Amino acid sequence: MKKIFLVVLVLLAAISAQAQRNVVLIIADDLGTDYFGFNEDHADTVDVPNIRRLLSKGVRFKNFMTNPVCSATRTSILTGRYSFRTGVGGIVGGTGGSNEIDTAEMTIPRQLNYYNPTIAKADIGKWHLNTGAPAAHFFYPNLMGYNRFEGPFIGQLPSYTNWTKITNGVAAPCTNYATSENVNNAVSWLKTINSTQSFFLWLAFNAPHEPLHLPPAGLHHYTTLSGTPGNINTQPKEYFKAMIQAMDHEMGRLFDTLQRLNRLDSTDIIFIGDNGNTARTAQIADLTKAKGTVYQYGVHTPLLIAGPSVVNPNRSSDALVNSVDLFATINELMGNFNWPAHTPIAKPVDSKSILPIIKNQSNVIRPWSFCEIFKLTTDSSDGKGIRNAAYKLIRFDYLKEEFYNLSIDPFESVNLLDTSMSAVDITNYNYLCNELSTLTGSTIACKIFISGTSAPTLDKVELIPNPFTSMVKLPVSLQHEKAELRNTLGQLLYKGINISEQNFSNLPTGVYLLKLENKLKVYRLVKE
Repeated sequence: MKKIFLVVLVLLAAISAQAQRNVVLIIADDLGTDYFGFNEDHADTVDVPNIRRLLSKGVRFKNFMTNPVCSATRTSILTGRYSFRTGVGGIVGGTGGSNEIDTAEMTIPRQLNYYNPTIAKADIGKWHLNTGAPAAHFFYPNLMGYNRFEGPFIGQLPSYTNWTKITNGVAAPCTNYATSENVNNAVSWLKTINSTQSFFLWLAFNAPHEPLHLPPAGLHHYTTLSGTPGNINTQPKEYFKAMIQAMDHEMGRLFDTLQRLNRLDSTDIIFIGDNGNTARTAQIADLTKAKGTVYQYGVHTPLLIAGPSVVNPNRSSDALVNSVDLFATINELMGNFNWPAHTPIAKPVDSKSILPIIKNQSNVIRPWSFCEIFKLTTDSSDGKGIRNAAYKLIRFDYLKEEFYNLSIDPFESVNLLDTSMSAVDITNYNYLCNELSTLTGSTIACKIFISGTSAPTLDKVELIPNPFTSMVKLPVSLQHEKAELRNTLGQLLYKGINISEQNFSNLPTGVYLLKLENKLKVYRLVKE
């Protein structure tokens, strides 16, 4: 009888674990890919055994794109919506300023409440989506769907060992090391949950964001650091690495707690950085392309997803994945596949679920990925970036454009718009430019190129009927000019002196380029 009883208990535990759907989202602050030796683009290596534990049980995403700053990225995850839709385009309360998140947004915890209100939902750690004044704002995380919020409300702590913690709307001083306190709070909360209850935990560390304070002994291996301001100023990257290692140590404590609670095997864990490293800790030559910019270094961050939902773990993916995609992914990992039914029509969601990649059913979920930064007080870094598998287009808000082939120029050193572009370059530019305009509703015209040339001077073609349907009629004074008609790929469609007599009704509708031999300008025509 004893054996039968034990078998029954084991079966019940297995059924219970199978029924549970738990997700932990861990966000590291100001952390790109280049301090992790398992990334192809790493420039340094920190010993992070607990983050590496996720590799063997998960999928590493090589092409994860966030926004360039924390408030914008966190809002995109929480809502599944791009910054130009939410209005949170910069750092709430930071340099340049940003709008705060609208408390009416449909969030992940609100979606989970529709799906199953018994799911436990906690946000532990940094919020930074609203200002801390008035004090009524402190309750906003709970208002937006979380059962529990516990952590700092602002972006940058004044000190990792002297800061203000908000617990369900109530502020109190805290002198415990912030990274350790975050995990203490997460562990305490997990222990309050019924053993059969599903949970979603958003765990947002301030680490390794500045100030670059030395973590307590025992959390890292950097024993020669003194912690003095002078030592920090001379070795900022060593302190940054110590803070990463301390975060990894405390993540291990969280994982061990999940194991002891018999929850680890039913929990999917997502680990990301919210944006790239600051100039002070950056591992690139051009420090103007670090955090706060839409260049790759500012928006390319780690993404690891590990747990029971992963099919064929210990693999990597080249798929383009965006921070907005975590919204749909977390909902579906929790079993909420009907989340679109609760999406307000007035607040469209941009999120694409990564589940097909996690299940090893596909390696593509989107053809391009988008990022953006804009502030209440604008500056020259404000702009948008859009990339596909190989190319990236950047359009700054003051209208300058830059275009890069990431497959051969990952650090964005050569702006192809300043070179003679190939037909493949031009095709990718046109695709990304048109997709960017369609997405944002921009009326800015894409540049027009002839293959093998740099950007031409354009004319609105007052001299030629435009749009045309079949005949391109030049004024009498120009009818004997030698003319070339090309498509936007630069392919030659006609060359001669009698273009006005040609019938082009068989050409597809679209944009064409006309160059006259004795004119320096290239004319842009539209075929209807």
